[in-house]
Amino acid sequence: MSLAEIEIERDLHPIDVIEQVAMINDWNFERTADDEIALAVEGHWTNYHISYAWMEDHESLHFACAFDAKVMEPRMGETLRLLSLINEQLLMGHFDLWEQEGAIMFRQTLLLSGGAEPTPQQVEVLLAGAIETCECYFQAFQYVLWSGLNAKDALASVLFETVGEA
Repeated sequence: MSLAEIEIERDLHPIDVIEQVAMINDWNFERTADDEIALAVEGHWTNYHISYAWMEDHESLHFACAFDAKVMEPRMGETLRLLSLINEQLLMGHFDLWEQEGAIMFRQTLLLSGGAEPTPQQVEVLLAGAIETCECYFQAFQYVLWSGLNAKDALASVLFETVGEA
């Protein structure tokens, strides 16, 4: 018998932890299934649609953050180039494109192998990090989708550093 075949008992279902954190923080949420919870978060540039899903077979908590940015066919290639350029810079998580729906989302997975349970701090940091990342790059997506900029120029326009004081 391998370690992967041993069944682990958990004190709390990982989605229960997220639900508790959502209630404490007064976040808008809906428990869409036993293994899934959806949250709505307001950002500076747009509203974010968050989903946490427990994947029992992999002992992992999948996190997805989508925002309102519809990718149409003519801008698909340049959007994919932008995703690639952004993902090269990210330490954790990645942006993804669901081509069929034209939806951009940020995704990340928290591995909880061997019976590990998510802490409220992990839940909050996962959410805060995703929102911060999405807010950082949101305008680059807008430049590619609506202004027709190429991926490199769009990314450069949002990653400039301010030097000096005003």
